[in-house]
Amino acid sequence: MLQAISTTGTTPLARVPWMEPGIIMKLLDAGAYGIVCPMINTRAECEAFVGACRYAPRGYRSFGPVRATWYGGADYFKHANDTIITMAMIETKQAMDNLDEILSVPELDSLYIGPNDLAISLGYAPSGVPTDPVVIDAIKTIAAGAKRHGVYAGIHCGSTAMAKQMIGLGFQFVTLLADNAFLASAAKGAVAEMREWTVAGKASGTY
Repeated sequence: MLQAISTTGTTPLARVPWMEPGIIMKLLDAGAYGIVCPMINTRAECEAFVGACRYAPRGYRSFGPVRATWYGGADYFKHANDTIITMAMIETKQAMDNLDEILSVPELDSLYIGPNDLAISLGYAPSGVPTDPVVIDAIKTIAAGAKRHGVYAGIHCGSTAMAKQMIGLGFQFVTLLADNAFLASAAKGAVAEMREWTVAGKASGTY
C-alpha cells in the first residue's frame, strides 16, 4: 500500500496496532510519514509514542530508513523529525482524565478520536454515529482541549452528517466510514432500488 501511495501526491499515514516502538519504527522506515497510535491513556504513554517517532536528541527512533530514504530523498534524516506526524488516539475515560497532560507533551502533533471505544469506556454502547449526550460532551471536551494546546484534532465519523457536525465543533480533519462500510452501503442501495423497481411492477417474470 505504501508503494501504491508513492505514485500519488497523497501523504502516507499508518495506524499501528498498539504503542509498540518496534512496529512504529518499521513503518516509519518503510515510508510512512505519520503514525496513528491507539489507546494513548497517559502522559508517559504519549511521551513513549512520540519518542519512537523522533531521532535523538528529540526521541529514541533507531536509524534504518532504507525505503523511507528512497521515497523521501537523500536528505530524509535531515527533515524527518520535523515532517513525521505523531497522532495519538484519545478514546478512553482514562485518557479523558489525563487529557491536558497528554496534549501538553512536546512533539505531539495531533489527536484522533475513536468514538466507539470512547463510548464503551464511558459506559455506552458503540455507535457509528454517537448520540449519547455524555459521549458528545466528551468529544467536545477533547476538541476544546486540542485547540487549547495547539494540537490538530481529528475524529472518525459514521456519516456525512456527523462529519459536518464535527467540523462545526472545530475538528480540522475527519475520516468518513471505511471501505467495507462504503461497499455495504452501495450494495444495500442497489438491492433496495431493484426491489422497489420489481415491486412497482416494472419487471416481468420472477427474479
